[in-house]
Amino acid sequence: MHVVIAPDSFKGTATAAAVATAIASGWAEERPDDVLTLVPMADGGEGTLDAFATAFPRARRMPITVTGPAGTPVDTWWLSLPDGRAVVELAATSGLPLLTTPEPDRAQTTGFGQSIAAALDAGATGLVLGIGGSASTDGGAGLLGALGLVLGDTGAGGSLLDAPGDGPLDTTTLRPLPPLGVTVLTDVTSPLLGPDGAAAVFGPQKGVTPDRVAVHEARLTRWAARFPDVDPTTAGAGAAGGAGFGLLVWGARLVGGAQGVAEVLGLPSAIAHADVVVTGEGRYDGQSAAGKVPSVVQVLAAGRPSMLVAGDVDAPVDAFAAAASLTVIATQTTGEPDDAMTDPLRFARIAGRRLASRVGQHD
Repeated sequence: MHVVIAPDSFKGTATAAAVATAIASGWAEERPDDVLTLVPMADGGEGTLDAFATAFPRARRMPITVTGPAGTPVDTWWLSLPDGRAVVELAATSGLPLLTTPEPDRAQTTGFGQSIAAALDAGATGLVLGIGGSASTDGGAGLLGALGLVLGDTGAGGSLLDAPGDGPLDTTTLRPLPPLGVTVLTDVTSPLLGPDGAAAVFGPQKGVTPDRVAVHEARLTRWAARFPDVDPTTAGAGAAGGAGFGLLVWGARLVGGAQGVAEVLGLPSAIAHADVVVTGEGRYDGQSAAGKVPSVVQVLAAGRPSMLVAGDVDAPVDAFAAAASLTVIATQTTGEPDDAMTDPLRFARIAGRRLASRVGQHD
């Protein structure tokens, strides 16, 4: 059989490439004659760069030092694809994991913009931007400043959102888009403002306390008013603390993160030749059906058996032909469910072996 293995990363514990390799190793122990195609996936957040680097062996990692989310230097990299496009990941430049403690009133996306600018300076003909995992709620002000928007002097420690003035900002100073355009990967469809927006929904995840949500909402409202030609209710404008809105100001195109990654990696074509498809993520829960990697892979696999490997399962898995939870496997194997977090690849390999043993009826 031809088996396509396309998991997301298990956030904070294992990359998508490592998880795919572990599942494949276990599968091959049970069914050594099967043909295995590994397509490590991502949804625009942490792990997006690694997924593209694995998919394109000839891609080049381009090291760069940028201004981190709290203003300190961060050593990171962007990826130059063989076709001339560049991949830049917000999580690697302005992401929450780069902070020891959340700094909701100071964190910004300047480093993300600096990395984008570096890719353009290097001659990138198009951009693929992953914007999951943001540390800030700056509306994309930091990244736009790094791309040439004149924001004015905010004073020491001031937020770029607090730049003086209240009239429309001149966007003609922004760098032009590359010839192949800018595709933004996000699995968030929230607007910029309101009860479903960046401050109300995602601010608390970045350390915004309940008494400060209204402050951040007011700042974003003033910021949006300075770009009257950009609709803050656009789906995805509230992604990454409003970085989605900032990228709309620049003229970028927002697409579903996992779906966009799948298209760039050629996953639909790979699945077209598959007999079974295996996907996965760190936690499969009620949010997984809303454009996360497993749901996107499952849709692409329509008509073929799809299987799931997850660190933890907290939602019905009836739509899958089979599913394996690393937490359950760890409990059965060592008696310690927490081992699934400390050694996920060991249990992902066992999961691969167990799933392979269950596909006889699909031969």
